[in-house]
Amino acid sequence: MLGIVASRTDKASVRIADRLRAVVDWKRVADDGPAGWWTDGAELREIEKTHIEMTDPAPLFSATPDLVAVVSRHAGDTGPLLTAHHTGNVGPAEYGGEPRSFAPAAPAAHRAAIRALSRFAPEGYDVGTEATHHGPTDVSVPFLFVELGSSKAAWRDDTAAEAVARATLALRGVDPRTNRSVTVIGGGHYAPRVERLVRETDWSVGHVAPDWGIKTLNSPAARVETFERMLTASATGLALVDGDRADLTGALARADAQVVSETWLRETDGVALSLAERLEATLGPVDQGTRFGAPAREASANIEFMSQALPPGLTEAAGGINATAATAVVADAALAYGTADGGSRPSEHVALADPGAYDRIVAGLAEVVKEQYDAVEIEEGRVVARRLAFDPDRARTLGVPEGPAFGRLAAGEAVEVRGELIPPEQVSQEVEEVFEIPDS
Repeated sequence: MLGIVASRTDKASVRIADRLRAVVDWKRVADDGPAGWWTDGAELREIEKTHIEMTDPAPLFSATPDLVAVVSRHAGDTGPLLTAHHTGNVGPAEYGGEPRSFAPAAPAAHRAAIRALSRFAPEGYDVGTEATHHGPTDVSVPFLFVELGSSKAAWRDDTAAEAVARATLALRGVDPRTNRSVTVIGGGHYAPRVERLVRETDWSVGHVAPDWGIKTLNSPAARVETFERMLTASATGLALVDGDRADLTGALARADAQVVSETWLRETDGVALSLAERLEATLGPVDQGTRFGAPAREASANIEFMSQALPPGLTEAAGGINATAATAVVADAALAYGTADGGSRPSEHVALADPGAYDRIVAGLAEVVKEQYDAVEIEEGRVVARRLAFDPDRARTLGVPEGPAFGRLAAGEAVEVRGELIPPEQVSQEVEEVFEIPDS
């Protein structure tokens, strides 16, 4: 069940609660608790105190909820903004809760909230997420805030309030936690990087520690202990660090966190984590160039595969001619593949599950090579590419002066020498290049 909390002291919260009751049918809860209503999969309670001062909200409800979402206002200089974030304090507790304490995060619900807010947001409203920065922290179930901001005009906006209401109701039935979540360490109060990750990948984000909060942790031990609490509250062992921060990665290592890069998170999008681990063990880490192909996003975690060397000459030639096309050929057929030049072209080895995938890669790379050759043939154990190339010795024999005339002939244009037209074919010879194919 989804538990929803609104506060009578928050005009935006009251407006959102009004829209919640308007967009679906509710029945009044008859008990001694605060005013309450229930509908399919959700229960709404209105409290008198401010949200950040509440203690554990779970007992407010007629049954223990799987997730609690607080509908609230957001204040700031951001313009019209709809947000979702977790609660806790990286440092001192200036706005509710306890210092260096964290409510249980709901990463999968947060991801669903950001996506739903984006779907329902009125024109002129941005959608984003904030770092972990206020209470409550004494919470026994997964918990997040969904907010309407950032000014009095927005708090009175019924259309925006309804967007928050609909996005909150979209959390009904969402499992609040996932094994594909990460904490974020460092960065500003607003976290566009987090918002992009949850929009563009299947990864979710738990607690986010902003730089201003980290600066209040005045000892290495305080950092380690705080990061441990963040990881536990986020139910993850993975951490993404903003920037190249050896001090933070060191503290995370002592907190038993696995520090991952944004490249790794994006590459593993849709890939079973145990399969990604096996592929990295075979081909090397993502951060050293391994990339996952389309088949990896459809494969089961325990799929069997084999490592095979890419045909070196053919792969290099195709990558030099059209790196994007060569990469697409390999990515469409391989579970994973090595890359060079910052991941821009395929290189070295591939991991294959389909016996016919290697032949498709060879054929595809041969097609790429055709862009600069007149004929390309796949033979037993090799690819043979042929083209006509300008022969400067033949041109000299026919009296063609070196210089611009050579350049025109090499570009495929005819030139006139002493009144005679010399076509490029007359000063060309066939060049053959053979690319050996390793046994597959």
